[in-house]
Amino acid sequence: MEALTKDKTTTQQDLFPINGTDYIEFYVGNAKQAAHFYQTAFGFNIVAYRGPETGSRDTVSYVLQQGKIRFVLTNALSPDHDISRHVLVHGDGVKVLALWVDDAEYAFNTAVANGAKAAQKLQVHKDEHGQVRTASIHTYGETIHTFVERKDYHGAFFPGFEARKSQMEIQPIGLKYIDHCVGNVELGMMDKWVEFYQKVMGFNLLVTFDDKDISTKYTALMSKVVSNGNGYIKFPINEPADGVKKSQIEEYLDFYRSAGVQHIAIATDDIIHTVDELRRRGIDFLRVPDTYYETVMDRVGEIKEDLKELQRLNILIDRDEEGYLLQIFTKPVQDRPTVFYEIIQREGARSFGKGNFKALFEAIEREQELRGTL
Repeated sequence: MEALTKDKTTTQQDLFPINGTDYIEFYVGNAKQAAHFYQTAFGFNIVAYRGPETGSRDTVSYVLQQGKIRFVLTNALSPDHDISRHVLVHGDGVKVLALWVDDAEYAFNTAVANGAKAAQKLQVHKDEHGQVRTASIHTYGETIHTFVERKDYHGAFFPGFEARKSQMEIQPIGLKYIDHCVGNVELGMMDKWVEFYQKVMGFNLLVTFDDKDISTKYTALMSKVVSNGNGYIKFPINEPADGVKKSQIEEYLDFYRSAGVQHIAIATDDIIHTVDELRRRGIDFLRVPDTYYETVMDRVGEIKEDLKELQRLNILIDRDEEGYLLQIFTKPVQDRPTVFYEIIQREGARSFGKGNFKALFEAIEREQELRGTL
């Protein structure tokens, strides 16, 4: 099975090794239709399936993959199932951020010993292709981390799943791996969850943004980014800050009805091609005014891409001491203004686009105003 990491040298010893993001599982209202969306719009291939035909009587799951990214889309088949309750409360959203580890039992025991709340003790899943060992802990909101140990498994995804292929011709769009996943938490809770990742999993505090860094005329938020030692896992944690009007974090919390995953940043090596394809397939993006491009080169310096192409696609540019990055943000991909995606191309930069925060947040506020939630 293909490793789900970006090649990178380990820089620090973790409390337990994390090799990358194993999968991200969404609880959704209709997994079949959601799978169709991710195939046609984002270019994911179906690689595995679990449902009544495979012996699962109460849930259906589709596994989709592109590059080193795996999404699992799961819905329940009865209204009294906990997944149905989750979707009723939150809408479609991320339930599981699964982490690929060398030893699931050791990772779980270490995390719990350091203060994590257990969600599921060690389970061993077996079929003719081998075994997968998993264990889970709670994090912010109703989100959980599942530790996945799959060194002894050679199937399509997981015991209980059958290998499947998309029934249509799929055209991938160059999505490579998960760059980072952003969590929104309630006012006053950011430091608690930063401390959780530091204490429970040995993560480092990578960078801090305060309300002076991330603010507009009307709204503000604060953010801290934690990362594991090898840098494969990066979790920015956001909380609201005082502002004249309701911030995007408050809007998310109102509609998701708890803390949760706000957006998933996906890396590409050719953002112009990727975004061109996404726009052609109907994906809506936040938009910054064309005046952004009048002065951006004064701030970021020389880049290899054609500025006219970046402006045509409304792609943002930023630079840090190690290089530059290109990024763009979709609008929410469901009717509730909750989960959205960032497409990012890194040309050496390791930062998160601080120079674009004001333009980005003003774009989000314009969308909030249209929704009547600003």
